[in-house]
Amino acid sequence: MTINGLIADIGAGVFRTELTLFFSTFTTLLAIINPFEVLPIFLLLQRDKSDQERRRVAFRACLYALLLILFFLFFGAVILKIFGVSLNMVRIAGGIVLMRIGFELFLPSSNGDGSLGCAGSNGNIAFMPLAMPLMIGPGAIATVLGMMAVVERSSHEALAFGSILAAIVLAVAATYACLIFATRLTTTLGPLGIDAATRIVGFFVSAMGVSLVFSGVIDALRTHGITGLH
Repeated sequence: MTINGLIADIGAGVFRTELTLFFSTFTTLLAIINPFEVLPIFLLLQRDKSDQERRRVAFRACLYALLLILFFLFFGAVILKIFGVSLNMVRIAGGIVLMRIGFELFLPSSNGDGSLGCAGSNGNIAFMPLAMPLMIGPGAIATVLGMMAVVERSSHEALAFGSILAAIVLAVAATYACLIFATRLTTTLGPLGIDAATRIVGFFVSAMGVSLVFSGVIDALRTHGITGLH
């Protein structure tokens, strides 16, 4: 085998490795963000807004989500160590927030409009609750923290980092596209359909929050030496 052939084979192997890393990161992150879980809440919060306003909020929410991902990608592990916070504690806190959001979606509010308390006219709903914790929750944070470990173990760190960055941008862009098409869902489902879907999703969001709290408590107890829990 010639030197040129050997270099070509090595290059092809590296390309396949980084392509696999790109697709695995993209699919994993998109599954964790799960824009279809964000849609009903986005529709509820923006039900009286114009298409232009919905697109603006969707863009800001996805921009915040991207910035959060990049922040935790670069500084997540350091921040957790500085404040002495474990991923289990992040999981518990995120679960409590999701429980609150789910209960407010499922149960009628005191003023009867079904809106979230955190989504008042002066609230930044693009950041809270859309970007965090719905898009970027404990699962996404844990995934992002693991990405840097993958980069550090790679024999081609620059290529691996580029693949992960490209996958992150594509996953957020796909989420933005799903939110943009939420307007069509509004027309198709109608107010009653959206209300029913929102309450159903609220129930499952609450269940997700309970699950996060439960798993976080169990893992925290195991970490501190209580191993009799299964």
